[in-house]
Amino acid sequence: MDTVEVDGLRLAYRRRGHGRSVMFVHGGAEDSRSWTPQLEALADEFTVIAWDEPGAGGSDDVPDGFGLSDYADCLAGMIRALGVSPVAVVGLSWGTTVVLELYRRHPTSIRRMVLADGYAGWRGSLGAEEAEARLAGVRAALAEPGERFDPTLPGLFAGDPPARFVPLLEAMAANVRPRSMVTALTAMAQADLTDVLPTIRVPTQLVWGELDVRSPLAVARELERRIPGATLAVIPGCGHVSNLEAPHMFNEVVRDFLGRPD
Repeated sequence: MDTVEVDGLRLAYRRRGHGRSVMFVHGGAEDSRSWTPQLEALADEFTVIAWDEPGAGGSDDVPDGFGLSDYADCLAGMIRALGVSPVAVVGLSWGTTVVLELYRRHPTSIRRMVLADGYAGWRGSLGAEEAEARLAGVRAALAEPGERFDPTLPGLFAGDPPARFVPLLEAMAANVRPRSMVTALTAMAQADLTDVLPTIRVPTQLVWGELDVRSPLAVARELERRIPGATLAVIPGCGHVSNLEAPHMFNEVVRDFLGRPD
């Protein structure tokens, strides 16, 4: 892995391929390894870059008081440091919230965006009550002695996790840092980025698993309605982690979208 320093934090990332650059932004309790099938498949046409957010993978821990704006600023700093601005950005789940905050704070850094199985923040897309309930559940689970994130958490996949990715999921789960995970999901629970959606002026592709119960299709339809010109691709029989559950279809949608002229 390579690293850059942004605002005093060492941030790790993976980069493969050649061509126009694409930045991948992972979900909660994950790191850049979650984009393995995309790094492998799309490197023939694009320079694919996947970051480890602060507190994940090979990146430094999150400092005290870290919030959503700090994640977005760090991502913007990496984009600048790598000299790829403006860049196409692909986010999944919590990663979509980071991407939307990046657009709010640094709109000129984004050329086009893919938002997959995500949220305009939990509060923005699910409401305050559900957001607080989810956050309380995470806190309670991590308070148990020896408890760690379950990579096969019910609702992440429509069926059983894809067998070939179970070792990857387990490896990422083993590296989850509880404090960092709570920091990220607290930011997610508090975020309401619905006001950003109508301001988006870059091409936007939504990708959703048909059977996603973590972020139901109703959330996708609302983003499609609010983001000017957004298009929605629904992957049949797929759950929340669509890039791993149906990587071939996910990659086809992303490749087609990224290959269009700006």
